[in-house]
Amino acid sequence: MDKIVERMKKHRRNLHEIPELGYMEKKTQAYLIKEITKMGYEPKIICETGLYIYLDVGSGETYGFRTDIDALTILEETGTSYTSKHKGFMHACGHDGHMATLLGFMEYLKDKKLKKNILLLFQPAEEGPGGANDIVKSGVLEKYNVKGIFGLHLFPKLEEGIIACRAGGFMAKAAEIDIIIKGKSGHGGQPQLGIDSIQVAGKMLEGFNLITSKFIAPFDPSIIAIGKIEGGTIRNIVPEVTRMEGTIRAFSTETFNFIIEKIRDIARGMEISYGVKIEIDLAEGYPPVINDKEYFDMLEDVVRGDEKLKFEEIDPEMLAEDFGFYQEVTRGLFFYVGTKNQELGYVESLHNSKFNFDEKVLENGLRVYTGICEKLGVFE
Repeated sequence: MDKIVERMKKHRRNLHEIPELGYMEKKTQAYLIKEITKMGYEPKIICETGLYIYLDVGSGETYGFRTDIDALTILEETGTSYTSKHKGFMHACGHDGHMATLLGFMEYLKDKKLKKNILLLFQPAEEGPGGANDIVKSGVLEKYNVKGIFGLHLFPKLEEGIIACRAGGFMAKAAEIDIIIKGKSGHGGQPQLGIDSIQVAGKMLEGFNLITSKFIAPFDPSIIAIGKIEGGTIRNIVPEVTRMEGTIRAFSTETFNFIIEKIRDIARGMEISYGVKIEIDLAEGYPPVINDKEYFDMLEDVVRGDEKLKFEEIDPEMLAEDFGFYQEVTRGLFFYVGTKNQELGYVESLHNSKFNFDEKVLENGLRVYTGICEKLGVFE
C-alpha cells in the first residue's frame, strides 16, 4: 500500500501542473492513458476527453467508481513547486487528487482476484456543463449492468482522517436564474410618468424570501440567492430595466419545481400590479445527490472498522455536484474526504486560488474504496 500511495502523490502533482477545462482535457487524458496502459489496462475513450476501463470477470454484477478530471479558471497562488503550468487555470477543487486516488485504486486492483465486474470512469466536465450527464447518455452504465456507483470529494471543511457522508439528500439540485424587469423610463422629478423597475425588483426579493421561509417546511432546506442586481442609468432617471441574477438550491425535485412555480407566480403578480414586463431565464443545473441508505450504512461500517479513519455523519451541503446524474439511473454513494490541516495551513476553501492539501489524505480515499469492495464481495 505504501508504494501505491507514493505513486498516487506523484500522479497528483503531475496532474496538478496541467489543469484543463471541461471537454478540453487533452493533456490530462494523454497522461491518464499512459499511466493506465503501463498498469496493463486498456482504457477506452468516452465523451471525447473522458476514459473508462471495464474489468470483466463474467459476473452479472458491475460496480462503478468515478473521478472527475477537469479544472477551473483560477490563477493559482499556492506557491508550490508543482504549481499550474497553464496560467489562469487551476485544480482548485481537488480533481487532481480524485484522479490520483482512482489511479491508486486501479493499481491496487491489479493484484486482486475479482468476483464481480468493475467499471472505472474518468469523467470530464464536472465543473460544467456536467459531464456525468453525457456519460449516462452514452449508455455505458446500462451496457455493463452497473448496479451501484461510488465517488468521493476532497473537502477542506473537515479535518484530515475524517470520512463524511449522509444518507438521502447530501448535495443540492442547482439552477441559475436570470430575471429581467422592464419598466418605463422617465424623469426622476416626475415619477408618475415612469415605471420603476428597481422598486419592482425589491418587491420580488421580498416575495422570494417568503417562498423559502413560509411556503416550504423548515426541515426541507432550500435557497433562493440573488447575488447580482443591475438597474438604471443615472441618478435622476426612473430606471427602465433591472436585471437580477441568482441561484436556486433544493434537495428534492418537487421542492425545486415548487420554488420555480412560485417565482413565476410572483412575476405575474408584479406584471399585473405595476405594469412591468418580466422575463425569466432558468438554466437547470445538476440534480441532487441522494445517497443510497444501504451503501451509506456500508460506508459507515468500513470507516468505523478502520483505525486510521474517523466517520462523521454531516448535514447536507447546498453545493452542487453532477454525480447526481448517475444516481438517477443506478444506486450510488458520494462521500467527503477531509483535508483540513491547521498546522500546515491547508484551510482554504474549494475554488480558492490557495487551495491545497497534504497528499497523505489520498490514502484515506483509497482505503475506503478497497473497504467498499470487501463489503460488496468484489474480491475472492
